[in-house]
Amino acid sequence: MLGAAFAALGAAAAFKAAAYPGASGGYPMALGLILAALGAVVSLKALKEHYLNERPLTENTPRMVLTLVCAAIYLALVPVLGFYTASALVVIALPIVLGFRQPVYLGAVTIVFIAIVWSVFSLLLEKPLPAEFWTRF
Repeated sequence: MLGAAFAALGAAAAFKAAAYPGASGGYPMALGLILAALGAVVSLKALKEHYLNERPLTENTPRMVLTLVCAAIYLALVPVLGFYTASALVVIALPIVLGFRQPVYLGAVTIVFIAIVWSVFSLLLEKPLPAEFWTRF
């Protein structure tokens, strides 16, 4: 059921993005199509494996709530701190909040993640992101 909902949401987003002028709809349309495809895969897998009975949404509700709180804080911090700083903080903070305790590994993953995000948005897509707070000084 949830897979079908994501498939429908992705298809609707792709349809809406197709109406954007010029090339501005390319990226959101691609994301919508990916979401639709993955939702369809989840739906087909559930039908194939007969997972039509109800299951809990999560196995660990407190961790899900902590993740949602971190996501809300992240969204609030992006306009204040900038995309890269807020993203680096959430990549560090979320695993710590969820119990991960390997700082060297966490630092390396954060650096690689930010490098990949910067490469995709700045080099590949050439899309401006919210300015970093330290560039305002």
